[in-house]
This record gives sequence, C-alpha cells and structure tokens, in this order.
Amino acid sequence: MRVLIIEDEKKLADSIKKGLEQEAYAADVAYEGTDGFGLAATCDYDIIILDIMLPGMDGIEICRKIRGKNISTPIIMLTARGQVKDRVQGLNSGSDDYLVKPFAFEELLARIKALSRRPKKNIGLVLSMEDLRLNTLTYEVSRCGEEVKLSKKEYAILEFLLRNKGKILTKKQIIDHVWDYDADVLPNTVEVYIGYLRDKIDRPFGKSKPLIHTVRGFGYRLGGVG
Repeated sequence: MRVLIIEDEKKLADSIKKGLEQEAYAADVAYEGTDGFGLAATCDYDIIILDIMLPGMDGIEICRKIRGKNISTPIIMLTARGQVKDRVQGLNSGSDDYLVKPFAFEELLARIKALSRRPKKNIGLVLSMEDLRLNTLTYEVSRCGEEVKLSKKEYAILEFLLRNKGKILTKKQIIDHVWDYDADVLPNTVEVYIGYLRDKIDRPFGKSKPLIHTVRGFGYRLGGVG
C-alpha cells in the first residue's frame, strides 16, 4: 500500500514514514501544503495522513479540494487541537478519521489498517485467492496451509495483487503502489520481484494451479486463466 504524509513537522513526518516502511508500506512525504495537495491530486494513494496546520495551504483546504476533485482516498487528519469543534471541522471537510497529537504510532497504524478495509468493498482482514491466504493484521502468508516467508517488498506486491485479484495490473501501477514517489525503479525490477513471488507461492506448490499470470504486453494478474 502507498501512503502520502503531509506534515510540516519534519521529525514527525520522517518518523511516520520510517515506521510505515518497516510495516511494508510505501510512503511519500510533503512538508508543505501546496506540495502535498499536488501529490494528492496527481498520484494514486491508498491513504493520506494530513496535518491541519500547514504552510502554504492548510489541511482543511487541502481536504476540501481533494474531495472537490472526487478523489475518495481515505484521509486521516492530524492536529494538536483536540476540541470537539476542531474535530467536527476536520470531518466536515471530508476527512475519514481524526488523530490528536501526540499519538502512538501503533494507534495510527491501526487506524490506517481500519480505513484500508473500508474503500470499494469490505474485504476483511484476510485476503485470499484459491488456497493462498494473506493476513493484513499479522502479515502472515500461507498456501495450502503452509507458511510462506516473504520480504517486505514481496509482501507489498502480493497484497496489491490480492486486493485487485482478477484484474490486469501494469508494471507502472505496481510501482506506483509499492514504491515511494522518489524511488528510482525500473520496470525490470517488477519482473524480478514477480519472479521471487512465483518461486515462493507458485512453484513449490506443484499440485495447486499457478496463481500469478503474465499478460503479454499488459502486465500481471492474480488468478484467472493463465
């Protein structure tokens, strides 16, 4: 999953980014409101973490403009102001959740996971395809009941494939959702990681049909006819 952090407190923003990356998320950071809105309006994110007090453009305005563009990405607002009227203002501007500073990273992570299960359709904690299972809470992956050990990047790619099972995903779509905005990633890198995943979830389970399919000239699909 790919997260956008719009927060002018550099130490806090960088700490959130580091924590999310340790949890296998890709995270981009904007330290100024106008830059943050530019990223939110032009890039595809799964979650936006948005501070209210920002230079250039405040969080309330950013949120309203994002919703004005019919962008439905879940937004968690951060603020040092915890009064009811402030929470109401944030929610009325279009945010989905509200977190008062200071907060524990574990709580922010729990709220991100909760919101990530809301959009489009409620798919729950466990993502599955045939005999493949991925638990988004414990990060455990298994096939045919056997545990499969994945790296953080392999896990992130597999989660994205499972959230879009049956759909053809281009290399660019995978890069955009799994790597940071500033990451210098070549399309061949996606091929390499898809190969790693096949070595772990397809080839060792010869009695089960392969799940990861290459769609020539387009990209990859989890499930369906190979």
